[in-house]
Amino acid sequence: MQIPFEVDSPQKDENSKKEAPISNPSIPHISQRTQDPQNPASKQEKKPLTVSQLTRQISLLLEGKFRSLTVEGELSNVKRAASGHWYFSLKDDQSQIRGVMFRNAAAGLRFEPEDGLEVVVRGHLTVYQQRGEYQVMVSSMEPKGLGALQLAFEQLKAKLDAEGLFAAEHKQSIPFLPRRIGIVTSPTGAVIHDMLTVLERRFDGIPVLFFPVQVQGEMAAPSLVEAIQHLNTLRNSQQIDVLIVGRGGGSIEDLWAFNDEKLARAIFSSDIPVISAVGHETDFTIADFVSDLRAPTPSAAVELAVPKKEDLEHTVSQKQERLLRTMLQQLDRLREYVEAVRLRLASPDAMLQQHAQRVDDLDSLLRERTKRQLENLRNRISGIAEKLFLLSPGRELETQQHSLNLLQDRLTRSIGLLQIKLSDSVQQQMDLLDSLSPLSVLHRGYSVTLDNKGKSLRSVKEVHSGDKLQVRMEDGTLQTKVVSVKPKHPN
Repeated sequence: MQIPFEVDSPQKDENSKKEAPISNPSIPHISQRTQDPQNPASKQEKKPLTVSQLTRQISLLLEGKFRSLTVEGELSNVKRAASGHWYFSLKDDQSQIRGVMFRNAAAGLRFEPEDGLEVVVRGHLTVYQQRGEYQVMVSSMEPKGLGALQLAFEQLKAKLDAEGLFAAEHKQSIPFLPRRIGIVTSPTGAVIHDMLTVLERRFDGIPVLFFPVQVQGEMAAPSLVEAIQHLNTLRNSQQIDVLIVGRGGGSIEDLWAFNDEKLARAIFSSDIPVISAVGHETDFTIADFVSDLRAPTPSAAVELAVPKKEDLEHTVSQKQERLLRTMLQQLDRLREYVEAVRLRLASPDAMLQQHAQRVDDLDSLLRERTKRQLENLRNRISGIAEKLFLLSPGRELETQQHSLNLLQDRLTRSIGLLQIKLSDSVQQQMDLLDSLSPLSVLHRGYSVTLDNKGKSLRSVKEVHSGDKLQVRMEDGTLQTKVVSVKPKHPN
């Protein structure tokens, strides 16, 4: 066996040329012929061992010697059973050995074992007595050379890339001026404070819907998935136009929640554009590849999500001034043209008189057009200002309160109508029950005849002469005795 390994066992005596035999009084020796030293002529043969006894002795020998070992080799014949146990072979260019990793140990794996992967395993040697085979019982496994987390990252990245989750055609564009921003990050630390500070500095007045989550630990990935899915349900009602998902910097272990497959699929399925902002500029996670836009830092994500308010105001002002200059230049050119025509004419006065009204009309038209364009520009500026005002949280709360009042009025009216309808239905049922009640029949002057046991009588055939009967009327009961019985249709 040429596979290198480490064994936690006592060192051999370097001066000894021969390994000492293993001595264990609890283990019977393998059957062999022995000779009585007192009587060389006498020979005695021990009872043969059964296969189970031999296998058990081999198991005790091997498992006792190789209680702890480390082996490196290439995985092959990798198979994951439905029970969660992993079965495989470890091999090098000359030999191979079977290995097994039970579910409890496999739960700590950060990567997916696969054929051809060079690994280092730790465990102990066991004998599978039913087949007489020895194998390595693996307690831990690490990829050789590449770290487990890095390998898991590369495996998931390749898988999702093959499915098209990173493709550019699936990326959503980030809106120029979002109505509301959703932020998914930790409620503690400097990240959320820095993001809100940058947002206030760039464009105060844009509302934020903050969803606090865990960004580190076992529950971080489920917490992030829940936040993204929940904010998507509020997309229309809360007018959320963009999501920022991120955290501050840290080690690969600290950022590992953002390499979760379920989180990647939640980001890909989001109807709201997602900006990832995980760690520092040098940190890359699966969330960065699948998101619609990657920001180097959380603060930079805010800068990518909203423009600077001062820049917008400056742009509007520049366009207004440019439009005004253009219109004035057109007016000046028209005046120069009129003056040039006047100088070229042989009879300027006559031509001027002929076209004076036309010039006045053009002048009035130009002034009116200039006035109208300026008015349109003012209206656009007012519209932008009104849009900014409508983004105010107070305005949104007022609108929601009005909607709530309308719903409350409708609910009150519906409850009143339902009460009236139920009352009418109950009255109808009571009238129906009253009409079917035997007491109602008695009230109309009829009576009910019962035998001495209180059973209602329907036919004279149930009565004989001398029987005692009860006659129940509206206001009491009569005790009677049958004198004779006269059927309606005697036989």
